[in-house]
Amino acid sequence: MPSSPVVISVILNTNRREDTLECLSSLDQSTYQNHRTIVLDNASTDGSCEAIRAKFPEVQVISLERNLGYTGNNNVGIGMAMEQGADWVFVLNEDTVVAEDCIAQLISAAEGDPGVGIAGPLVYHHDVPTVIQSAGGKLDKRWYAVHVGQNEQDHGQYSQPQAVDYISGCAILVKRQVIEKIGGLEERFFYYWEETDWCARAREHGWTVLLVPQARLWHKGVQRDYHPGPNVTYYNTRNRFGFLARHHAPLSVWWFTWARTILTLASWSVRPRWRHMRGHRDAMWQGMLDFLRGRWGMRSA
Repeated sequence: MPSSPVVISVILNTNRREDTLECLSSLDQSTYQNHRTIVLDNASTDGSCEAIRAKFPEVQVISLERNLGYTGNNNVGIGMAMEQGADWVFVLNEDTVVAEDCIAQLISAAEGDPGVGIAGPLVYHHDVPTVIQSAGGKLDKRWYAVHVGQNEQDHGQYSQPQAVDYISGCAILVKRQVIEKIGGLEERFFYYWEETDWCARAREHGWTVLLVPQARLWHKGVQRDYHPGPNVTYYNTRNRFGFLARHHAPLSVWWFTWARTILTLASWSVRPRWRHMRGHRDAMWQGMLDFLRGRWGMRSA
């Protein structure tokens, strides 16, 4: 690999013109020189493509022909980046803002250890810039995905690069050889659990997943008062079961997950205090059934 590896960022945009322009502006200030950007536009109607081409003519803007979900759409860009000779592919959410040395810090740490296959920055809440959103992630003993350091004030407690189970999907840097070996994001998932699965597959093939806290990034999504809608409940339910199946979770984890799901469904159905969760109940029920039926991709109406 060259001393200054080629990094290609892949950004998916759907009617988020201003957020995408701000993300691109931050990348434009990057101190890392051997870097290019691909923006994938998912049928935006807010003038995103025209605005991006006007302000950043060097950025490749690709209009997607059909919606394959977060995973499938990003895989189009990942494939293009690989074809264009990327040594590292940096998958970024459009609502992120990177520090000017973010990519340089990621590459410095990742290139310093040939065993690193995936790396990610320390992610902060955009609306509270010193509060951590994710210092990497871990799977607890029940295989629930937990963001390390979530909503903690940054006091330098995550100052050293460290191996983690997964990296926040809002900003994930993946080595070319990893993609060649394990492929891209799991398209069946559509979205949710995709980054956890990608990192798990990399770790199963012997790669290290590394948090690089010297690399900093601010994410507008998943704010501290975040309340996801029923669609998230659906994908979280179905894809969690899919993750357990794909990675051969032990029987104890399966028992716990089924029991917790059924108890939650019962509580949301019969307890008056949870009447407002009926939409989530229906989504969870559908997600569970769709896993059992092998129905993947976009949630059906």
